[in-house]
Amino acid sequence: MRSESEIPFEDVPFSIPVADRLKRLPPYMFGKINKIKYEKRVAGIDVIDLGMGNPTDAPDPLITEKLGEAIADPRNHRYSVSNGIGNLRKEVAARYWKKYGVRLDPNNEVIACLGSKEGFSHLCLALMGPGDTAIVPSPSFPIHVYAVVLAAGNVIALDCTKPDEFLNKIAYTCEHLFPRPKLVIVNFPHNPSTTCIEQDFFVDLVKLAKKYEFLVISDFAYADICFDGYVAPSFLSTPGAIDVGVEFTTMSKGYSMAGWRIGFCTGNAEMVRALATIKGYYDYGIFQAAQIAAIVAMRHCDSAVEEVSREYQVRRDALCEGLSRLGWDIQPPRASMFVWAKIPEPWAEMGSMKFAMKLLEEAGVAVSPGVGFGPEGEGFLRLAIVENTQRLRQAVREIGRCLKPAGAEV
Repeated sequence: MRSESEIPFEDVPFSIPVADRLKRLPPYMFGKINKIKYEKRVAGIDVIDLGMGNPTDAPDPLITEKLGEAIADPRNHRYSVSNGIGNLRKEVAARYWKKYGVRLDPNNEVIACLGSKEGFSHLCLALMGPGDTAIVPSPSFPIHVYAVVLAAGNVIALDCTKPDEFLNKIAYTCEHLFPRPKLVIVNFPHNPSTTCIEQDFFVDLVKLAKKYEFLVISDFAYADICFDGYVAPSFLSTPGAIDVGVEFTTMSKGYSMAGWRIGFCTGNAEMVRALATIKGYYDYGIFQAAQIAAIVAMRHCDSAVEEVSREYQVRRDALCEGLSRLGWDIQPPRASMFVWAKIPEPWAEMGSMKFAMKLLEEAGVAVSPGVGFGPEGEGFLRLAIVENTQRLRQAVREIGRCLKPAGAEV
C-alpha cells in the first residue's frame, strides 16, 4: 500500500497483465491533494500540513544518542532476525507487564515488525484467503480494509463510532452470515474518528469471539497519546483475550519514531507464529542499531512519552478552540493525534473532497477528506495535530479567512 505522504502515479490502466489483487484496489483518494501540496511546496508556497499523522517532533536525545553508538558497532550492520532481537522482545514484554499488568512470553507471544502496518498486512496474509471474511471498523483506516483485500479476503465494514452498537452489529453479522467471519479488526483509539472505548468493550468482544469462533486483531497505534486523564485500555489486559487475538503497538507515535519503522505484534502464540512464518520469507528484520535504541527508549523514556502526550493535548486544545470560535461543531478527542471535524454549514453540501481541496488551494492548509476513509466518513475532515501550536493557530486563521463571508472580520 502507498503511504499518504507519497505522490502517486496517475491513475491510468496498466498495460501489463497485473495480478487480480492489484485490480481490486480503488483509485488513491489522497492522490490529488498530495499532488497539489507537492506542487505548492516546489513553488515555494507555504502549506500547513495537517493531512497525515506524521510526527514532526524528534525522539528523546537519549534514543538518538544510543542509535549513534550502536551504528558505530560493525556487528549491527549485518542482517538481523525477522522476529526482532531477543532483548527487544523481552523489553516489549516488560512494558506490557509494567503498563497493563499483562504477562507475555517474549519468545512465543511477541514479535517485532517493520512498523505495525507491515505486521498487520502480513498477518492478514497469514490468516485470510479466498472465501474468508473480516469485519473492519468504519470509517476505515485504509490498510484495515486493503490488507484483507490483498490477502484475497472479503470485507464487511461496520460503523464503530458508537461502540455498543458496533458490538451488536458484530453479533448480528455472525448470526446471519455463513460462513461466519474469520476475523474482527478493532482500532481504539480509532483512526480516523478518534472514538474511544472502556475496558468493558473488550470484555464483551472476547465473549463474542469465543461464542462465534472468530479471531481478533487490535490495532493499538495510539496507546500512548491520551488526554484529560483518559487511559486507553489494552485488548490483551482483558481476561481470555490472548486465547482469541493479538494486539499491534508501535513506537511511531508516543516515541516520535515514525520513520524508524518499529512496531510489535503481541498475544496469541499461534497467531504470532503465523506472522513469524510469513515474515521469515519476506524480510530480514529491522536494522539492529534501531532495535537497540528502541530498547533504551522503552527502558528509560517513559517521561518523554508522557511529555509528548501533554504536547499533543496542548495542540488539540489550540486547534479545537480555534475552530470552535469559527463556528465549527468540534468534539475534542480523548486520544490519538487527530481531530475528526464535521464540515460546517453551509459548506457541508460540497462534500469532503471538494472542501478539503478548497482549504488547500485557498487557505494553504492540507487536511484529509473524510470520504478517503470510506463512505461513512463523508461530511467530515481528519486534521492531524502534528504541527506546533503556533502553526495550528495560523492554520485556524487561514481557514477563517478562506471561509469568511465578504466584508466579515476574522
